[in-house]
Amino acid sequence: MEIDYSKFLIKTYKYWRVSIHENQGYLGRCVIWCLREDALDLTDATEDERVELFIILKELKCALKVSFNPDWFNYAFLGNGVKHLHAHFIPRYEESKEFMGVIFEDKRYGHNYKTNHDFTISEELLMKIKSLLQENLN
Repeated sequence: MEIDYSKFLIKTYKYWRVSIHENQGYLGRCVIWCLREDALDLTDATEDERVELFIILKELKCALKVSFNPDWFNYAFLGNGVKHLHAHFIPRYEESKEFMGVIFEDKRYGHNYKTNHDFTISEELLMKIKSLLQENLN
């Protein structure tokens, strides 16, 4: 069964799109995806794409601050699983956060992030997180 990733879309820009990451082990984690199909690596980004990317990073950082008030942000351009230019935008929290009755703990705060693949939330909660970010990003 193929996943409909369009439901995760927060905002589309000229060169990039921002989506909520399905795994919210880090509350507010997003993916920033380059729209150009042949972009593989950060060094492939055009000047216009780089300029817009930094605008997005600043806007997304502000939206996350308003939404969940993270203590720090990590930006990862990995490409290990998906060979396409994209970034993982990972908010970091020194203390646990509660949102809609769910506790989010960043047990590795101050260290490299590590995705907990066992962490799951309901689709309803995921869409609430997405909606809040969407509201604060626009």
